[in-house]
Amino acid sequence: MQVNSEPTTQPAPPPAGPPVQGRPAQAGPAVAPNPLAAGDAEKAAALRKMKLVALALLIAMAVVFVFAFALQKQYPWLEYVRAAAEGGMVGALADWFAVTALFKYPMGLKIPHTAIIPRRKDQIGASLGEFVETNFLSEQVVQDKLASINISGKVGQWLSGPGGAERVAKEGAAVIRGAFKVLNDDDVQAVIEGMVRKHLLAPPWGPPVGRMAERIFAEGHHHKLVDLLVDRAADWVAANHETVSRLVTERSPQWVPSFVDGIVGDKVYVEILKFAQAVQSDPQHQVRLSIDKYLTDLAQDLQFDPAMIARAEGIKAQVLGDPEVRELASRTWATIKGALLTAVDDPDSELTVKFKAAVRDFGTRLVNDDELAGKVNAWIGDAAGYLVRTYRSDIAGVITDTVARWDAEETSQKIELQVGKDLQFIRINGTVVGSLAGLAIFAVAHLAFG
Repeated sequence: MQVNSEPTTQPAPPPAGPPVQGRPAQAGPAVAPNPLAAGDAEKAAALRKMKLVALALLIAMAVVFVFAFALQKQYPWLEYVRAAAEGGMVGALADWFAVTALFKYPMGLKIPHTAIIPRRKDQIGASLGEFVETNFLSEQVVQDKLASINISGKVGQWLSGPGGAERVAKEGAAVIRGAFKVLNDDDVQAVIEGMVRKHLLAPPWGPPVGRMAERIFAEGHHHKLVDLLVDRAADWVAANHETVSRLVTERSPQWVPSFVDGIVGDKVYVEILKFAQAVQSDPQHQVRLSIDKYLTDLAQDLQFDPAMIARAEGIKAQVLGDPEVRELASRTWATIKGALLTAVDDPDSELTVKFKAAVRDFGTRLVNDDELAGKVNAWIGDAAGYLVRTYRSDIAGVITDTVARWDAEETSQKIELQVGKDLQFIRINGTVVGSLAGLAIFAVAHLAFG
């Protein structure tokens, strides 16, 4: 019989073993098998060969039995040969029946407890799935296996070795390019705009800005900025004597003599310069203290004054209105996209070079840093354990569902194709053991009873 592991469009030829066996009745439309793959064709040929060997041995036993039975009165020693051949035929037929009963109804007779695989296909698939789930998809089994192979060490050696980082960078670049091809620019910009509105515009600015400013002012970080402004003001006054004098002259009454304007301008300039230098040199100057008080009050008002909070919200609305937010989202995405595409397309770009160096460094640390390697191995074990614990029923269900979808006859053929050759040895062994047993029984009985 030609045994298929895949559906075939050609009818199966009659078996090469004992009489043609029947097939179990099928519920539903018949499934046409496909041509055998090259490897399965070799297995089918080997199976047919072993069936012929077993059948030839059975026929040989039958021929020997016939001749021995016919001539045993003339040649009494042939009784032993007849007993051996008789036992061999019984053993061969019994084992043929046992092997055939696994896959078919022997000779088409629906004898109870035969055609086991076609009749119990679904139960076999469920049992196989349960066996795999219990014994192979056990969380402890998976974690112990992962712990024994030291994944972090092997990965670290590959990453730190020649070509590892380059391969990771190449595959990462392909993933980034593929992601940018799949992503729609408008959708990404809409996501960025939504995030800006939710996290930047929706919350009020006044209180958080006030709290941050209060900490800055309390710790005196603003003093350097005040020093800078005072220094610039003092430098400007010192360098603009004529400007100050001209301003005084332009604002004095026309009836005031010009020489008086000059004297007053000089006096005003000197006083302004003294004032600026005094503020510049005295950290506790009244002007500095007034600035500190003003800034501290401003920080408090931003947190607790409704009017000031409303003014801050108005400024926010003016600075970041709808057009500005959309433009910000568009520019942000365009910048990120352009920078990444440029970097991944250039193997010598700063991003690519640094990424490769980081990958190599990480690989080296995995090899040399036992603590890091242990953490990575533990993380991998926990992740694998979670996957097995959560999805092992689904994984094992693939086996059960696949077997359930198979046609009963096709399932029987698949299994027979894989193990049938070895099962034919049972028939051969049965013939040999039956012959020896028949000979031994006859010899003992003859010695005992004559």
